[in-house]
Amino acid sequence: MNPRILLVEDEPSVRLTVTDLLAEEGYDVETASDGPSGLKRASEEAFDVVLLDIMLPGMNGLDVCRELRRLGKDVAVLMLTARGQLTDKVVGLKLGADDYLVKPFEPAELLARIEALLRRVRKSGLTPVKSFQFGDVEVDFDRGDVRKSGTQVPLAAKELELLRYLVNHRGNVVSREELLESVWEYQPGVSSRTLDVHVAWLRQKLEDNPQTPQYIHTVRGVGYRFAA
Repeated sequence: MNPRILLVEDEPSVRLTVTDLLAEEGYDVETASDGPSGLKRASEEAFDVVLLDIMLPGMNGLDVCRELRRLGKDVAVLMLTARGQLTDKVVGLKLGADDYLVKPFEPAELLARIEALLRRVRKSGLTPVKSFQFGDVEVDFDRGDVRKSGTQVPLAAKELELLRYLVNHRGNVVSREELLESVWEYQPGVSSRTLDVHVAWLRQKLEDNPQTPQYIHTVRGVGYRFAA
């Protein structure tokens, strides 16, 4: 399936030019010409990337981005604007935009930015979750709140980060190398043994039977897999 892109742009000429460019590259492109309709489509449909102009009628792009993140939509957002002030860029990124491109832009640069965002989405696997439930365990990752059978379970920061990474890649085998790189960022003194200990702690705290885990599985010689 080709990647789906939503272009939210009120200028007809820009909308037509960008749509043709992306279609020629094999992307499935949908469009919206104002903020409210763009927000509705982005929040109700599945897209890989949203190209979002800042100056939109009805609701500006910054507010659209803010609302998408408030709704828990983790779609990649690339802001497009004719304004190049640093403040616009900073505000957009703080509101949850993934990248920022000032108009007029070169077609090759737009395509490169989109491909970079798609690589990031593909690498992360499943859509990142803000909260998750498995068995009698409920996790609110944003608040750092973990409960088992309604009772709060204290997790250290790295334990929560490790659990979040495994959940975000649920169903897939994640290598030790990837976990050490992504969760610990190759910190000095951190080894594969450190990872194994943290996994053991998670099992002890969250699994009904840590010796026979139902959710956090070991894949011998490779790494770990969180049961989908």
